[in-house]
Amino acid sequence: MNELNTFSWIFLTALGAGLVLQWWLAQRQLNAVKYHASAVPDAFKGKISLDAHQKAATYTTAKVSLGQKLLLLEVVLLLVWTFGGLLNWVDAFWVEKQGSTLWTGVAVMLSVSMLGSLLDLPLSYYRTFVLEARFGFNRTDLKTFVIDLIKGLVLSLLLGVPFLALVLWLMGNAGQQWWLYVWMVWMGFSLLMMWAYPAFIAPLFNKFKALEDGALKTRIESLLQRNDFSSQGIFIMDGSKRSGHGNAYFTGFGRNKRIVFYDTLLEGLEDGEVEAVLAHEIGHFKRKHIYKMLFSMAAFSLGGLALLAWLMQQVWFFQGLGINSQNTYMALLLFMFILPVFSVFFSPLMSLMSRKHEFEADAFAASQTDAQLLVTALVKMYKENASTLTPDPIYSLFYDSHPSAPVRIAHLNQLSATT
Repeated sequence: MNELNTFSWIFLTALGAGLVLQWWLAQRQLNAVKYHASAVPDAFKGKISLDAHQKAATYTTAKVSLGQKLLLLEVVLLLVWTFGGLLNWVDAFWVEKQGSTLWTGVAVMLSVSMLGSLLDLPLSYYRTFVLEARFGFNRTDLKTFVIDLIKGLVLSLLLGVPFLALVLWLMGNAGQQWWLYVWMVWMGFSLLMMWAYPAFIAPLFNKFKALEDGALKTRIESLLQRNDFSSQGIFIMDGSKRSGHGNAYFTGFGRNKRIVFYDTLLEGLEDGEVEAVLAHEIGHFKRKHIYKMLFSMAAFSLGGLALLAWLMQQVWFFQGLGINSQNTYMALLLFMFILPVFSVFFSPLMSLMSRKHEFEADAFAASQTDAQLLVTALVKMYKENASTLTPDPIYSLFYDSHPSAPVRIAHLNQLSATT
């Protein structure tokens, strides 16, 4: 192991501070949920039973407690990969094969990814067949679980290997401005995946059928026409094949957009409530949230790649993380490893922007449908998904991409009173 330098201590300080911060936030969430578990909040009395509220509290505490254990495990694994020498060992193994630098880099990165997936496999199994099953949400059998893993692996190799090889080639052969070319390739690949996902990738894992003619379809088509929203259709996904959780979303890009409802969601909502949920999703489109998020992603990735281009030239960057070799693929791997260590402190900013978008989408929905229909739909979804009604405000501020249940319902009630 190399001697610790200044960057080593900066990294370790950030890692320790992030661990303490996230553990403290998790503990606040656990305390808040447990403290309020004995009574349904006033805003939800008569809508959600005490049993359902307590189930949500138990489910939330189980997930947060598991998250704390995983947080510790992630920190240990990161230290093993870096200062523990595991990255050096994987690199030395493939270098001995005497392949080209490009394909050595691809092999090293694939090996690290595969090892990470193997380590995550027991955790994934536990979440699916123990945690989710304990609360009645899991509907996946072992055969489906394994087939999904195999499909995901094959898809990752087919798409990931050529993309990774191109990125590493550009890093090594495109000159000092390689980061700009990689950024353009990355953005193009991301847009391609957004376009291709609904038609070519999602059907590999789920079945989609067009919404049948009827009152609901007529209602939805009227909403779409009023808002000049075109898509390839309205589809129902067999989400119940894997989970009892319900959801709805837009997917795709440009003309290749689809509206997708989980079958589990449609089972629990009235037609007017489904329309209100869809109006909220259309609100994201009409308020250009998708484009704003794409722009943010593009800006952050451009800045990140420029930073990586500079770090790649710094010997202390590699030595400070216990790495012996200085090359393109190791720089990329290290950057991917340490980025979450520092970016965790910016999580509240991203969460704030996301919650702002959710409020704007709710306001749009209230202008298109009865806001109370969205309220009743959300309450049903909170109940069916066992979402906590009493999160810790600071935890929610830091992590939550959506406003907490009491805040969101209060906002919608206010919108309802003014329309």
